[in-house]
Formats: sequence, structure tokens, C-alpha cells
Amino acid sequence: MIFGSEPGYIGLDTYDVLRQQVVSHHFRFSEGRQARVFRSPHRYVWPAELDLMAQLAGFELESRHADWAGTPFTADSRDHVSVYRLSQAVTGG
Repeated sequence: MIFGSEPGYIGLDTYDVLRQQVVSHHFRFSEGRQARVFRSPHRYVWPAELDLMAQLAGFELESRHADWAGTPFTADSRDHVSVYRLSQAVTGG
């Protein structure tokens, strides 16, 4: 999936859904025939998996949005911004 394209640059991601891994590939092109390539591997988590990890660490979900602008999170959302807080049972309050 291409996530960025501009003169002299292409960024694309390759996914391994089974292993929950994505590699971001960044290609920069100069005037010559040489291209510089930078790759960064990542592991992604599903929201339910993140919720369980947070719960096990004593946190509870406060809010979840599809982006930093606060767009509602839906089944069609490709990203999420999840905010957690310490559980009142942990803080005693």
C-alpha cells in the first residue's frame, strides 16, 4: 500500500497479517540513477489486543478515535488513537 508519493520520494508498506507485521519502505530518488532505500519494520496490534494489555497493566480505555482529529472510530477505520487511564481500582480513587 502506497502511503506517500511526491517528486523524488515513494513510501509504501508491505503487510504480513498472520504475523501482525508491517514493513515501511522509503525510496528517495536523486538526479542520477541511484536510489536510497530505508526500511523500518513494525508490529501492529489490534485494538482488542491493546485493550487487553492495558487491562492487564491496570489501565482502562478512556476514549478511542480513528485519528488525532477525533474522528469517530468505526469498523472501517484503518488507524486508531486510544487513550487509557489508570483504573480507579489501582489508584484507589
